[in-house]
Amino acid sequence: MSKILTLEIAQKFLKGGRVRLEDYTSMDDAAAEELAKHGGELDLSGLTSLSEASAQALGKHDGYLVLDGLTSLSEASAQALAQLKGSLVLDGLTSLSDAAAQALGKHEGGLGLRGLTSLSEAAAQALAQLKGTLYLDGLTSLSDAAAQALAQLKGNLYLRGLTSLSDAAAQALGKHKGSLGLDGLTSLSDAAAQALGKHEGGLGLRGLTSLSEASAQALAQHKGTLYLDGLTSLSDAAAQALAKHEGELVLYGKAEAVKLARKRLAKQK
Repeated sequence: MSKILTLEIAQKFLKGGRVRLEDYTSMDDAAAEELAKHGGELDLSGLTSLSEASAQALGKHDGYLVLDGLTSLSEASAQALAQLKGSLVLDGLTSLSDAAAQALGKHEGGLGLRGLTSLSEAAAQALAQLKGTLYLDGLTSLSDAAAQALAQLKGNLYLRGLTSLSDAAAQALGKHKGSLGLDGLTSLSDAAAQALGKHEGGLGLRGLTSLSEASAQALAQHKGTLYLDGLTSLSDAAAQALAKHEGELVLYGKAEAVKLARKRLAKQK
C-alpha cells in the first residue's frame, strides 16, 4: 500500500538519532527539505521514486542516507545526491547509466551499489573517481577493462559477488591500494594469486576452500591483512609458505597449521 511522507510526518521524526521511514513509498518535496536538516542517518529505503527536487534537497543532508527502494536514477538526481556529505546507499539500483555513474563518481563518501550485476567500462572509469568506499557486491562478472578502471579507485573496493576472476583482471586489481573484497571467489589461478600478492591493503578471499602451494607462496607476499578463513584444507607446504606472510593472517580453522609452520621457521633462523 502506498504511503506518502509529508512535511508534517517528517517534522515529528526530527529529534536526532537514526530516522527510519522505510514504510513510506513516496515523499513530498517539502518533507525532503525538512529531512535534509537531520544530522544523523536517514533510512528512506521504502521510497520507490524520488523527484529531482527531493533529490536536490536530500543532497544537502550531512549524514548517512539509505535509498534502497529506488531501482533507477536520473542523471539530474544522481548529480544532486552526489553532493551528500556522508555515505549514500543505492543498493536497489539494477542499472546505472554512464551519465549517472559520472555524476556519482564525484561523491565524497561511501557509495553502495550492490544491486548492479554488470558495469560498463565507462561507468567503472567514472565510479573510480569516487572519494570513499565503493560497494559493488552484486556484480557477477567483471571485464578486464572495468577491472583496470576500478583499480584506480582511491578507497576500499568490495566485489564480493564475483565467483571467478580472469588473470588480467587480477593483474589490474593487484595494483589497487586499499581494502579489496573478493570473498565470492571459489577458485584462484596461480597467476591470479601472483598478481593479488602484490596488492597493498586488506584482501578478502574468504570463498577459497583450498590453496595450492604456488598460490600460497604468491599471497604470502601480500602487504596487509589477508582473509583466508574459508579454507577447509591446507597442505603442509602451503602452510609453510603462508607462514612467511608478514601482515595479519585470518585463517580460523587452519590457523594452527600456519602457527606451527611459523614456529618451525623461527627455529631455522
